[in-house]
Amino acid sequence: MKKIERCQLLILDDAFLVPLDAKERPILLEIIEDRHDRKSIVMASQLPVENWYDAIGDQAVADAVLDRIVHSSHRIELFGESIRKMKAKK
Repeated sequence: MKKIERCQLLILDDAFLVPLDAKERPILLEIIEDRHDRKSIVMASQLPVENWYDAIGDQAVADAVLDRIVHSSHRIELFGESIRKMKAKK
């Protein structure tokens, strides 16, 4: 946790690809709370934001996490074929 606290930019790739369990939820909330309005987070997910509630799994934790992430973020949505799939075709 100390390493995460020290870094200026935290990148969470494939966020919520696998639903969080009861042990992971409070850890994610702590990370998000500690960084909120102080340090940057880049999140990449294949899931649309509206599906993040289900992936987080607990309504109260999901509300807290998403309130801090979604309402203070710059959102970029990418559409189209996977770059890996396109490269594999070449």
